[in-house]
Amino acid sequence: MNALFLENIRISLASIRSHLLRTILTILIISFGIMALVGILTATDSIKYYLTQNFSMMGSNTFTIRNRSMNIHIGGEGNQEKRYEPITFAQAMEFKNRYAFPAYTAVFTFATGTATLKYDVNKTNPNVRVVGTDESYLITSGEEVEKGRSFTQHEVFSGSSVVIIGAELVNNLFKKKEDPIDKIISIGPGKYKVIGVLKSKGSSMGFSGDRSCFVPLNNVRTSFPRPNMSFNINVMAHRQELVDAAIGEATAELRNIRKVPVGLNDTFEITKSDNVAKMLIENIKYVSMAATLIGLITLLGAAIGLMNIMLVSVTERTREIGIRKAIGATKSIIRNQFLAEAIVIGQLGGLLGIFLGIMVGNVMSLLIGSAFIVPWLWILLGVVLCFAVALISGIIPARKAANLDPIESLRYE
Repeated sequence: MNALFLENIRISLASIRSHLLRTILTILIISFGIMALVGILTATDSIKYYLTQNFSMMGSNTFTIRNRSMNIHIGGEGNQEKRYEPITFAQAMEFKNRYAFPAYTAVFTFATGTATLKYDVNKTNPNVRVVGTDESYLITSGEEVEKGRSFTQHEVFSGSSVVIIGAELVNNLFKKKEDPIDKIISIGPGKYKVIGVLKSKGSSMGFSGDRSCFVPLNNVRTSFPRPNMSFNINVMAHRQELVDAAIGEATAELRNIRKVPVGLNDTFEITKSDNVAKMLIENIKYVSMAATLIGLITLLGAAIGLMNIMLVSVTERTREIGIRKAIGATKSIIRNQFLAEAIVIGQLGGLLGIFLGIMVGNVMSLLIGSAFIVPWLWILLGVVLCFAVALISGIIPARKAANLDPIESLRYE
């Protein structure tokens, strides 16, 4: 049985070599279908990995309280964003002082996303994000200070003109490799002393966390005032199993502070740190479905092409089939020879498509800074699909070859 199987493979390879151009075109059609399928699914896997890693960096025991809901969607569908009355500075600070649960609590607000920073003759583009924070924000946000220090309570309370800057801003402002600590930079019209540099996290999806800078919370209130400014609250429970209890305690506390009557809905939103990733991943499933559909349509075309080449091969090798039958080959042997040829072509196309798909899919990983993904599940799916395509495409030509009359076959041509 093994000798017969190996003989079928050898005959298949010989037939492939004798019709090389036609076989290459068929292999390419199959490989493009598998490449589309594996490539896009690999890319979506890399996006999922990136989202899970980055949105969970705050820790699965962290949640954020804000005055509006998160509304992330792809396309035209999605629930309308909910907005409530702003969480005032007094309410946020009262919550921080009254919240007695074993957790870290931080208050922060966004000052602007279009600031320009300047040092000496160097300046940044007007796309720097300025965030006002308290002394606990870095702990709850997953940010790390690589050089220098964080804010003190006194600096936050007094609104000192000090700043912690991202790694990209260091490269833009201090091009002579100066030590940025204790240097005076401009943020808009204001002067700030650099007291810390954040650890680099890289950029992705058009957004760079390294292009942010943090200033004391009260400094934002005086230097970047705007009407109806709302303040956000980060809460990081000491242990993951305490998160649900922490959320319940925070909800009750803030309802009391905002004087929400019993029976009415909350006038604020609580979002766990990993919920954002889950929301985005939920929307990415539509991309995966579209990729699967595209790949299957391409594979359908490949199946038709493979069946065509096998039917042509049967016609061209009619006399050869007659000779084989004349020297004792049975119908099953002839059928298996042509099936083996179809399967070999299908698997060659599948292997090429899987390789190209992994490379194409990981281009997305490279662009967003994710890890190199080897999608073993999609690789297995590609192999199975190629086998199925080859089997379906080869069965009709193989049966046609097996049913040829040996006498008529020998008289062919």
